[in-house]
Amino acid sequence: MPGAIHAEGLVKTFGRVKALDGVDLDVPEGTVLGLLGPNGAGKTTAVRVLTTLIRPDSGKAVVAGLDVLKQPNEVRRSIGLSGQFAAIDEYLTGRENLRMVGQLYQLTARDAKRRAGELLERFNLADAADRTAKTYSGGMRRRLDLAAALVVRPPVMFMDEPTTGLDPRNRLQLWEVIEELVAGGTTLLLTTQYLEEADRLAHDIAVVDHGKVIARGTSDQLKAQTGGERIEVVVHDRDGIPAAESLLARHSIPGAGAGPEGVTVEQHTRRLTVPVTGGAKLLAEVIRELDGHGVEIDDIGLRRPTLDDVFITLTGHAAEDEDAGTAEDAGAGPGKSGPGKKQKRKSRKQKKKEEAVQ
Repeated sequence: MPGAIHAEGLVKTFGRVKALDGVDLDVPEGTVLGLLGPNGAGKTTAVRVLTTLIRPDSGKAVVAGLDVLKQPNEVRRSIGLSGQFAAIDEYLTGRENLRMVGQLYQLTARDAKRRAGELLERFNLADAADRTAKTYSGGMRRRLDLAAALVVRPPVMFMDEPTTGLDPRNRLQLWEVIEELVAGGTTLLLTTQYLEEADRLAHDIAVVDHGKVIARGTSDQLKAQTGGERIEVVVHDRDGIPAAESLLARHSIPGAGAGPEGVTVEQHTRRLTVPVTGGAKLLAEVIRELDGHGVEIDDIGLRRPTLDDVFITLTGHAAEDEDAGTAEDAGAGPGKSGPGKKQKRKSRKQKKKEEAVQ
């Protein structure tokens, strides 16, 4: 039985750029799917399709039991959306913004006022509730936008990189809000570049690159694909790097995304990293080997794979890499990297055509 969010074979192109290339997704009710991928991978395009903002070229999608293409108005009444950029009225106060959203969802004036007060407290905005939003900092605007998406407690939520721009305290606070929502039965599709965010919140993770889902599983399963553990060594001086690299290469897991010998070397920091299995026992053995060969070290440790480890293994580049002409840039409009002006004009024309169809 399809989940609360279900997509099959979604394809979307912007001119010559294929933003989505046969994407399949399924999110069971009351769970969180983390959509993980580098900039331009297709995450935002997928969210825009699933929330009825654009139409796919082919494929089908069902959200909250409703066909996204045939029942867009009904879908919009059943979802909440927080996009990458804060969608708030800068000339209204924080309180007025939330009350307006509540009334647009046909809450009574009394209920909209009460809900606005609850959310302002929950997102640490009560002190600034009666200031105009244009006086808010970037992080405050982001929190206000997230609060607006939660005014009506929708059964299905879409959050597109919700914690970008938030400080650590507010990020943790938002994670707590999301966990409360999901515990209450809300289904969430969350796009993010932060593996720690997916670690904390997602029941399942789909890794997207170049418009395709290239891997899917739990956080632990994805980390296991890069080698479940890493040994990191910082040698005392650069002269010790070759010997350390040779010793570490003996313990490397083949094909785990590191260098040719299985060891990643950062010359400027004198840091070497190798994917391994064996835990603390192997770490102790490596320390003995380095000492036995006279390699002086400043630091050594065992850690889990990081976001970049997973991305480099699965996509061949780091999470923050941005390629000119990426799929999402193609539809992003002026001022973004992407195709030439002719291609941008074509994308805007196509976008107007899509909006007319809706």
